[in-house]
Amino acid sequence: MKVIEWFKKNTYSSEQFSDISMLTKKKRKEKLKVSCVIPTLNEEDNIANVVKEAMKLMKRKFLDEVLVIDSGSNDNTQREAEKAGATFVAAKDILKKYGDKRGKGENLWKSLYVTTGDIIAWVDADIKNISTKFIYGIVGPLIKNSQLDFAKAFYRRPIRIGNDLNPMGGGRVTEILVRPLFNMHFPRLSGFIQPLSGEYAGRRNALEKIPFFTGYGVETGMLIDLEKMIGLKKMAQVDLTTRIHRNQPLENLSRMSFEILQAFFERASAFGSIAQLEEINETYTKIDSMIRGKQRKYSLNTSIIKEWQRPPMISLPEYRKKFRIKENELFTQ
Repeated sequence: MKVIEWFKKNTYSSEQFSDISMLTKKKRKEKLKVSCVIPTLNEEDNIANVVKEAMKLMKRKFLDEVLVIDSGSNDNTQREAEKAGATFVAAKDILKKYGDKRGKGENLWKSLYVTTGDIIAWVDADIKNISTKFIYGIVGPLIKNSQLDFAKAFYRRPIRIGNDLNPMGGGRVTEILVRPLFNMHFPRLSGFIQPLSGEYAGRRNALEKIPFFTGYGVETGMLIDLEKMIGLKKMAQVDLTTRIHRNQPLENLSRMSFEILQAFFERASAFGSIAQLEEINETYTKIDSMIRGKQRKYSLNTSIIKEWQRPPMISLPEYRKKFRIKENELFTQ
């Protein structure tokens, strides 16, 4: 399928899936279970709002479970999440044998083990204008169309600059880094409007077969791997109109981009899009500055930033045992 054809056919609006009763009825007929997972790290201010919206869909039998998977919050995230109705699980307590890595991707990977759904929806915890459409919008396509295995959200992302709110100013890393890289090396993914969006849903039998980067590279790696494995025709994107959240400062975006680049070059090298790399740099040099007297002084500070990679969940014997997957069923579609 060509990108233009895919864009026209597999781009949806969340309003197309707003009939929750119809979707729930079809879900029940197909004997599907749907899990909603919210990855967190110190989200006490907003997590309850997100959980409450998910619980609305739980009460309507659209969702079968709502889990918060936490990276080690030191605030009241757990209390607020449980108070709102979610099941709270610390990532470090899941699959302890394999250790614990900090990062959103780690939470997503481990959530495959502790959830029971045939469809898993991941929703970020910092959405200020959260509503149920952020969940049914990405799950709806998979229930309505059995040929789809993955759906990713897109939206307008306002950014505040001083006292002004730019309605289209968010998604800076997408526009200046990821989109150019996709266009150059993975052009079949160039039609995704928000490749780094934090809201997406997929079928377990697809997600369990791909590796997960543990940090900011998880979305980039996931899109590349899924397109290679299931093909573009089984992927979709859904317009959720507008997403309001906290925008990160440039310094954080720079570190984020460094992690994404690690993941990208790992994948591009593995799939032959660029020359095989012997080693991917993990040393990040940051330029700091401060005013001393009447002059601005600059200094360099280095740190090690490593984007770890978890193997496909289906490769773990504990997972195969839990979900009764036979050896001859590994990696089959």
